[in-house]
Amino acid sequence: MNEFLSQLYYYLVLWDNWVIPPIWLILEVGGVAAGVHALLNKRDPRAALGWTAICVAVPGIGVLLYLMFGVNRILTRAQEWQEGGRWDFSPIPLHEPANFDLENHLGHYDRDTFEDLEKVALRVTGFPLLKGNRVNPLFNGEGAYPEMLAAIRNAKKYIFLGTYIFESNASGQNFLSALTEAMQRGVTVRVLVDGVGNRYSRPRIQKLLKKNKIPHVLFLPLTISPRSIHMNLRTHRKILVVDGVVGFTGGMNIGDRHLVDLPDNANPTQDIHFKIEGPVLQQLKDAFLLDWHFSTKEYRDQEFPTDQAEKGEALCRGVVAGPNEDFEKLQWIIGGTFNAAKRNLRIMTPYFIPDRAMISGLCTAALRGVNVEIILPEANNLLYVKWASQALFEELLQYEIKVYYQPAPFAHSKFLLVDDFYSLIGSANLDPRSLRLNFEFNMEVYDFDLNHKLGDHFERVKQRSKNISQEYLANRSFPRRFRDSLAKLFSPYL
Repeated sequence: MNEFLSQLYYYLVLWDNWVIPPIWLILEVGGVAAGVHALLNKRDPRAALGWTAICVAVPGIGVLLYLMFGVNRILTRAQEWQEGGRWDFSPIPLHEPANFDLENHLGHYDRDTFEDLEKVALRVTGFPLLKGNRVNPLFNGEGAYPEMLAAIRNAKKYIFLGTYIFESNASGQNFLSALTEAMQRGVTVRVLVDGVGNRYSRPRIQKLLKKNKIPHVLFLPLTISPRSIHMNLRTHRKILVVDGVVGFTGGMNIGDRHLVDLPDNANPTQDIHFKIEGPVLQQLKDAFLLDWHFSTKEYRDQEFPTDQAEKGEALCRGVVAGPNEDFEKLQWIIGGTFNAAKRNLRIMTPYFIPDRAMISGLCTAALRGVNVEIILPEANNLLYVKWASQALFEELLQYEIKVYYQPAPFAHSKFLLVDDFYSLIGSANLDPRSLRLNFEFNMEVYDFDLNHKLGDHFERVKQRSKNISQEYLANRSFPRRFRDSLAKLFSPYL
C-alpha cells in the first residue's frame, strides 16, 4: 500500500511539474492569440473588449466559446465564395440609368429630401434608379397567387422562380402544375428553392420537381458534408420573373398558410407581395441568375431579355444584399431613409430587433419631429423574437416613437415608408438574421401611388391595433421582464 501511494505521489509530482505547465502555457498562448484575433476583427469595441477578456481570463474555455460564437464563419465563408467568383456580377452589365430629372418626379417636395438617399443607394448597390415602372401590392395568397399563376400560365419564353419556402400542399401543387404545363409548352423553366425552405412540408417539393422533370436546384442543401455546417447561409429572396414582361417580389413564400381565408388553416399568415412591370425587371432577373449561377455554376447567359418599355411612373432600384458583401447594404440604405424622412416614417415588419445604430437613427428622426410609427404582429410565430423586441421598446417610447401590436393572425408583411413618396419593399425583416446573415432582395420605389396604397393599409391596420405604452411595459411581471431581457442578450443570434 505504501509503495502504491509513493508511486502515485511520484506521478502526481511529475504531472504537476512537467505536464501541467506546458498545457497551461499552450492555453494561455491560445487565449492571447484569440484575444488578438478579436481585437483585429471585431468592429464593435464592446464585443472586442468582452471577447478579449474572456479568452485571456479563462484560458481554454474562453477560446472554445470564442471559436463557437465569436468568429463569424458565415461572413467569412460567404466572402470567400464572393472572392472566388461564385457571386460575380461581371457577366451582368450595369444598366445605365434612364435620362430623367429626379426633381420633376418629386413635384413640390424638396429635392434634398431624397437626393442624398438616392446617391447612397447607387453607391452601395451598383444598380441605378430606373424610371417607367409599375408596382402593385397584392395582399395575402388570395391576391398574389392568382396573379402569379396567371403569369406562369401565359408564359411564352421563360420562367425564373426563386423562393425560400415552396410547400407541397394545395397551393404548391397549383404552382407545380402550372410550371409543368409551361415546360411542356416549350417554355424555359428554372426553379430555385432554399435548402432549408425545402424541408417545410412533406413530400418535399424537390422530390415533386424532380418527378415532373422541372429544372431546379436547392440553394445550399443540408448534407453531412462540412458545407452543411453553414446552415445559417440561407437565401430569403422571393423572385418570379416571366418572359421579362412581369415579375413578382416581396415577402410571401408559396404555401397554404398565406391563404388567410382558407377554412381550417392551422397557421394563417398575412403577407404582402408585389407585382412588378417595367425596366426594373432586369434587376430582378439578375438577382435570380446570381443565385442560380452560385448554385449550379452555370454561366448566367444573356439569352433571356427583359422588356424595357415604360409601364408606369415609379422609379425603382433593386437591392441585392447578403453576407458575401463587403458592407451591409440594407443597413446603410435603411439608415439613409431615417435621415431622409421629414414628416413620416412608417414601418411594418414581423421581426423587429434593431441594433444600436438603428435605434439611434429612429430616435434621432423622432427628435427632429418626424412621426415614427412601427406596427408588429401581436401573435408572432417566433416568440423569442417578440420577447427580445419588447425589451427594446422602452427607449423608443421614451422618444415618442409609437409602437403597435396588430391582432392575429400572424402578419408577415414588411415595408418601410418615408413621407409620401418613398417605399422600401422586399424580403428583409428588421432583425440581425435578415440584415447580416440572409441573402435578401429588396426594392426601392419612388412613387406616390404605391406609398399611398401602402399608407392606407398601414392606417387601416393601425386602427385595429393595440398601442404599446410605457405603462404596458412597466406593468409586465418580473418573470416576463426577466424573460424579455434574457432574450435580448441573444438578439445578435436570433
